[in-house]
Amino acid sequence: MSAIDDVLEKNAAFAAAYEDLDPPRPPRKRLAVIACMDSRLDIYKMLGLEEGDAHVIRNAGGVVTEDTIRSLVISQRVGGTREIMLMHNTECGMLTFKDEELKRQVESETGSEVPFAFHAFSDLEEQVRRSVARIRESSLLVHKDTIRGFVYEVRTGRLREVR
Repeated sequence: MSAIDDVLEKNAAFAAAYEDLDPPRPPRKRLAVIACMDSRLDIYKMLGLEEGDAHVIRNAGGVVTEDTIRSLVISQRVGGTREIMLMHNTECGMLTFKDEELKRQVESETGSEVPFAFHAFSDLEEQVRRSVARIRESSLLVHKDTIRGFVYEVRTGRLREVR
């Protein structure tokens, strides 16, 4: 059975027992969380969040890109969020390569030009600071009073704030 078939089977069981609790909109905590797509990070579980508590925006590395800002604008202006929590993690795959190397590899193997940056990084804490700064510098965001950055330690489950 393929992974997709497996999760579809599990979704059918989920849907059979589904109870529509009508979660609120905007999110109860008025919180937007930006995090890495790393499959080891169960954002809701690690932060004690329930369905309807927060918007969770994920991408490779939890890097703040143009698309992340787009999602935050929608989260704030349509979804009513007021606080932003940024979370990177130890042992992140983004620490294991350089943009130019991956770009060359993909272009060589596909014959197509890569039209975007991968945003790999070598210093985890500095990347958290850079991502927080990108949010603070965005003129499109209206709620920037509470933006905090963290590193999630995958071996201990602890969050460490980056100042």
